[in-house]
Amino acid sequence: MKGVFSRDMKVAFRQRQDLLNPLLFFIMVVTLFPLGVSPEASFLREAGAGILWVAALLSVLLSLDHLFRHDFDDGTLEQLVLQPQPLFLLILAKTMAHWMLTGLPLVILTPVLGVMVHLDGNSIAVLCLTLLIGTPVLSLIGAIGAALTLGLRSAGVLLSLLIIPLYIPVLIFGTGTVAAAAEGASVGAYLALMGAFLMLALTLAPFAAAAALRISLSNG
Repeated sequence: MKGVFSRDMKVAFRQRQDLLNPLLFFIMVVTLFPLGVSPEASFLREAGAGILWVAALLSVLLSLDHLFRHDFDDGTLEQLVLQPQPLFLLILAKTMAHWMLTGLPLVILTPVLGVMVHLDGNSIAVLCLTLLIGTPVLSLIGAIGAALTLGLRSAGVLLSLLIIPLYIPVLIFGTGTVAAAAEGASVGAYLALMGAFLMLALTLAPFAAAAALRISLSNG
């Protein structure tokens, strides 16, 4: 498991274009939104959390197609499936590497972009916390879709259709938490629910992705 994690990290830094594309997309969406809709501070302060959450969600979605693709193309994935270690642990390691390379940088960029959309300090802190909890859930759920669509034509479109409906609860509670914080309400219940989503995804998603991966490889 540790070997798979470190290998994916090293491979990602050799393929820097795949690494940078989601981050550049995230920055571009947040930067262009005020130009295309409204640059008024009051509007951006109200919609800022939603803008950043949607941009983060789409950035993670953009990177999911590469989660298993390179290993599938060069035959590494078949070798991983044949290893004695449980497949779900190997998928968990790959998914955590994906989050470290995609989700965590998004969280790090969020304070700067939050200032750009006129969010106050408390809202930015809560937004970063929700993204820190929520982006691993996006990667874990996305791993299921990436495994199911592996080797298919137009996999990106099908992946979006499969995964976006499952992302909606995370998006709703992520933006709702920031809205509650901005109104001065308690966010404990929201964060507890998001933590429950994370625990549920950590428990179930690797097994579902492992089963989906075996199906895709057997059909391939």
